[in-house]
Amino acid sequence: MGYRILKDKADQIFTKMQEKYDVFAPVLKIGDGTFSEIDVIRYDKITSFDEIEWEKKSDYSFKEALLSINETLFYFTDDETTVPKGPQKEILIFLRACDMHALKRLDQIYLDNKFEDFYYKRVREKAKFVLMGCEHSCESGFCVSMGTNKADNYDMYLKIVDGNVEIDAKDDELAEYFKEGSEASVTPDFVTENPTKVTLPKLSKESKDDPIWKEYGERCIGCGRCNFVCPTCTCFTMQDIFYKDNKKAGERRRVWASCQIDGYSQIAGGFEFRKDQSDRVRFKVMHKVYDFEKRFGYPMCVGCGRCDDVCPEYISYSTILNRLAKEEK
Repeated sequence: MGYRILKDKADQIFTKMQEKYDVFAPVLKIGDGTFSEIDVIRYDKITSFDEIEWEKKSDYSFKEALLSINETLFYFTDDETTVPKGPQKEILIFLRACDMHALKRLDQIYLDNKFEDFYYKRVREKAKFVLMGCEHSCESGFCVSMGTNKADNYDMYLKIVDGNVEIDAKDDELAEYFKEGSEASVTPDFVTENPTKVTLPKLSKESKDDPIWKEYGERCIGCGRCNFVCPTCTCFTMQDIFYKDNKKAGERRRVWASCQIDGYSQIAGGFEFRKDQSDRVRFKVMHKVYDFEKRFGYPMCVGCGRCDDVCPEYISYSTILNRLAKEEK
């Protein structure tokens, strides 16, 4: 059982909620894409339901609301370090079913992976999630094939219908805001079929010499865009920034990085594990659907299709998987 409330009233409630919550959602940014005439949908802090892009999938995932692209871990001087404060307000994030499943992957990596990540945990503990339904499938997504087209681990589901806002609030605190609305039966919208369908290959380490890796390695330019839009990629690098006015003071930052770019796998002495681009492409594919599942029991990929959308060389991750599966038959 949920609630139905007039949108004008819901807008007032949403304004009141912002006293406690910073709200992040996908927003259409006009002319803010790769070129000046290209639009992009990415996450940003919002103050109104009207700012949310409801119809189209975001080009960038929700993860930048939890994991800063550039995050200061601590400030240092010659004799002490200081950890910056975490978020002061609670966080409300609007996302879709595939991204709800991606959240499980992020939690697995940062919270249930031998050691807890302090910086992720303090943000995650303040976050609640609002599910956005999908009435229609996006073109490149294959969430049905991955079993990520439906989600029930949301704190609240919200939909705008004919001047009304429909809410299914599982979180008691969020439900309290909308109790003035009339009771209604509210069921989330989930897609049941995608134009893109994927059969996962039963990959093994023996696939290293498959010519498919060389083929795609020659096409890949190593830009890393696929990693940055992916909701489950978590690679980062460290940067120490020294201040000009005091060379003994500065800050250490954690910055998003990509396993596809030059130098990422380089270690002391100059040795690089995956110097060839074909090895990097293979690593990404294998890690998403083989290595991660071998360790945690389920694939890392959630089938959002963003990597296919963003690749400047039109490399399709879903096509690679289907080709590998076909070769196994």
